[in-house]
Amino acid sequence: MKGIKIAFIGMTLEGTPDIVSPSGVAGLDFLDEADTANRYAKELYRRGARAVVVLLHEGGVQPQPGGINDCNGISGPVVDIVERTTKKVDLFVTGHTHNLYNCVIDGRPVTSASSFGRLVTDLDLTLSRHSKDVVEVAANNLIVTQNVFKAGDITQLIDRYTAIAAPLRDRVIGRISADITRTTDESLENAAGNLIADAQHAATADAGTGAAVAAFMNPGGVRSDFTFAQSGTEGDGNVTPGEAFTVQPFGNSLVTLTLSGAQLLEVLKQQWCTQDAPRVLLPSASVHYSYSAAAAAALVGQPCEGAPNPVSGLTIGGAPVDPAQSYRITVNSFLADGGDRFTVLREGTDRLGGAVDTDALEAYIAPSLSGTPIAPPALDRIDMVP
Repeated sequence: MKGIKIAFIGMTLEGTPDIVSPSGVAGLDFLDEADTANRYAKELYRRGARAVVVLLHEGGVQPQPGGINDCNGISGPVVDIVERTTKKVDLFVTGHTHNLYNCVIDGRPVTSASSFGRLVTDLDLTLSRHSKDVVEVAANNLIVTQNVFKAGDITQLIDRYTAIAAPLRDRVIGRISADITRTTDESLENAAGNLIADAQHAATADAGTGAAVAAFMNPGGVRSDFTFAQSGTEGDGNVTPGEAFTVQPFGNSLVTLTLSGAQLLEVLKQQWCTQDAPRVLLPSASVHYSYSAAAAAALVGQPCEGAPNPVSGLTIGGAPVDPAQSYRITVNSFLADGGDRFTVLREGTDRLGGAVDTDALEAYIAPSLSGTPIAPPALDRIDMVP
């Protein structure tokens, strides 16, 4: 801009290996965000850049109620990151948490534009001709509306691929009797995740001597709801590949592996220990257990080793799980690789690959095309006690 250099430091979060398939980032180091920003801000300053913006896939949380340009009690990782970052950085554009906020932290603007393109942040930087640095930042989160003309070339491209995809996307693969949603009960169980776990168990329950006795689905992999009128026809109850892919869009394959009962209990403990927040797996209908709310809350973010397990009364197929016995368990490839910090799953042996998750779901709900529609699974697999 008229001879003034503006530098951008773009980075993902230090915890990336915990939220992607670990094999996909093998050999890569994900370093502390503030330390990384400080290192490169210094290098950019040496190269003549005085105006520095950090684009960061990490963020914070604004408790409700909070407007799109409010900063109501901001908390989360971004606060510490900004406070530890050199003053050479003038602005932080953040994400990851899907929150909306427009803050000033440690004297620097910190913005986030929610998720799914619902907001866009309008940023105006005023630069000094003398210092070549930022002297003022005006940030404004705006709601994305549909009151502008469509771009003709992009519209043509979308129309072309919509026509190609429509017959595959809109094919009816099953029927539901009501919305099957991600809404959780007090134990953090939800019907959509339970349905997916049931489908994954069914897809791997007839593998001969290697048959799975249970399946578990990660809650972060359930990205939308199965809605009764999703195709736009009121009360249709149809499920299409388009909806199934919207619910679980990652294309993970199923993996059946062997764990001891002790390892399985340790997996369930990892729903809280080392986690930033509870991450309760969704179990197939063959699974039942209870957990102590108080013990679980005390375990969040703590080391797993030596910590008491909040889980009790674990049964599979109605029989108590024996810590010394082996069990064939199905999870998706993301979890099998230790994703979401479920590192014990990496220890699973005798691994057998299976269908893609959406194919397993389609096979499971296919009988509803000519039979009874699928009802929302009951939330009765996990009990939370004080």
